[in-house]
Amino acid sequence: MTAGAYRDHSCGELRPSHVGQTVRLTGWVHARRDHGGVYFFDLRDRGGLVQVVVRPPEPGKPGKELLKAAESLGSEYVVSVEGTVSPRPAGTENPALATGKIEVIASRLEVLNVSKTLPFEIDEHVSVSEEVRLKYRFLDLRRPRMLGNLTVRHKAAQSVRKYLDSKGFLEIETPILTKSTPEGARDFLVPSRLSPGEFYALPQSPQIFKQILMVSGVERYFQLARAFRDEDLRSDRQPEHTQIDLEMSFVREEDVHELVEGMMKTLFREVMDLDIAAPFPSLDYREAMLRYGSDKPDLRHDLEIRDVSELWRASDFKVFAETAKGGGSVLALHAPGAGKLTRSALDGLTDLAKAHGAKGLPWLRWDGEKPQTDSPIAKFLKESEVAALASKCRVNGGGITFFGVGEALKAAAHLGAVRKDLIGRLELKPGKPWAFLWVKHFPLLEWDEEEKRWTFTHNPFTAPLESELSRLESDPGNIRSHQYDLVLNGVELASGSIRNHKVDVQERIFKLMGYDKEAQRRRFGLLLNALEYGAPPHGGIAVGFDRLVAILRGEDSIREVIAFPKTQKGTDPLSECPSPVDPKQLKELSIRLDIPKRAEKS
Repeated sequence: MTAGAYRDHSCGELRPSHVGQTVRLTGWVHARRDHGGVYFFDLRDRGGLVQVVVRPPEPGKPGKELLKAAESLGSEYVVSVEGTVSPRPAGTENPALATGKIEVIASRLEVLNVSKTLPFEIDEHVSVSEEVRLKYRFLDLRRPRMLGNLTVRHKAAQSVRKYLDSKGFLEIETPILTKSTPEGARDFLVPSRLSPGEFYALPQSPQIFKQILMVSGVERYFQLARAFRDEDLRSDRQPEHTQIDLEMSFVREEDVHELVEGMMKTLFREVMDLDIAAPFPSLDYREAMLRYGSDKPDLRHDLEIRDVSELWRASDFKVFAETAKGGGSVLALHAPGAGKLTRSALDGLTDLAKAHGAKGLPWLRWDGEKPQTDSPIAKFLKESEVAALASKCRVNGGGITFFGVGEALKAAAHLGAVRKDLIGRLELKPGKPWAFLWVKHFPLLEWDEEEKRWTFTHNPFTAPLESELSRLESDPGNIRSHQYDLVLNGVELASGSIRNHKVDVQERIFKLMGYDKEAQRRRFGLLLNALEYGAPPHGGIAVGFDRLVAILRGEDSIREVIAFPKTQKGTDPLSECPSPVDPKQLKELSIRLDIPKRAEKS
């Protein structure tokens, strides 16, 4: 450290080994205490906290200016301190702080800047609205938790870059101003001054460009890409987000999976100091739905849906029997800890199932391995059926069994919503801290009832399974794809696929979606033209970086791991955007606004 530098140590790095050393520190005054003319204050920088002590000068010795400076300190003043590291007196140590065994006896104190009265304290336990937190984000980010979030985000990004570089990937930036595509979420549009009446779009993903890079012979590409989607916001959504975006040539599904698993193992080891097991388990989409009622199940919990249709084919209980004999399914979800649920809570679960399309939610409460009489369906069941059900669902010691009735995937989805609710409602403790899962072979297409046409399930560039390609036109709703998602603790962390590298297959899919040749070239010509020039087999994935960091930090919302996020209304209180622009700017862009007048307030 050069002479005259502001500091030679971080506040958080001082330890008993530094006792006796003279140190220079800088930071913010976290808290100040006056103990009978002896001033104590916690000095905070990015590295942590340390206690500073300012004592009155001995009679006849200089030090009044030091004491006066200490008296003037306010919360979040920026100061420079020079002093000697000393052990704290016995009984005053603070085990909650890494620096809790020492303190700095100040010999010099300089106020570098003052602070206005804070809108909220820089404290982890202060309750403050999101609007205020984001308006004063520069203060919110001073809190150790928030700085910790940004630190982990940085470490994760560096780990990813080093890992992918070691695997031969090139980091390449793709355009931010690009062409609008009519599929997926709404685009953010940017008007062009040089081409009046025409617009760029901010990319929802670098999908087409990264596929073009594969055609270009790059073979392995990645970037920490910014993506933009004009959609309704939730805790795991923002108008702009970051994804670990990568694409590889000459690969199959298992190659992409192996690479991503290695990346996750490396990241967890370097960032969290944890070893996670690989390879990750995998389930076909249909199996995941039938067993857990979700394509992103939280496998930290053992609650599993079971098919009990065969138990009811000869039953007198018509609802179950007619469904089983008619080709439908009777599915059961047994929750051992649910026996304590009140009737009101069960009614709430029934409403939840109905909100997901179920006609109802039959349930059976158990007393040991016998049904209780408060269960609406208990009186319809034979003893032999009850015994078989108890064995099938592994009823042991009570609980409640919930039933889904109807077409298999729909009935499973109803129970999946109930399963997710029960995990929270019953405060079930996870059996393990981290549960990765590959969910693969999603349906290629799904029917859009509103538009009366086929549309893609994930994205229109995904390749169908080779064994099912011959049925593409005759049975499009039952064609599985090379689409795969990576799930972590019930959160869709990543999504990717093996792509169509042959132009004729891609054109067949676009045709099923209702695009004729002209429309295909107009909307997707950039990719189709490239595929005609020797495109290699390729595939890739995009990992939600914000979601990953939020999970690592135990945050419920990705807003907590983004330095400058938007509110749930899509606004930024800090920069006050979105905002009106000068009429001159609109005129330069050949834009005239036609905004309906707001209703007058009564």
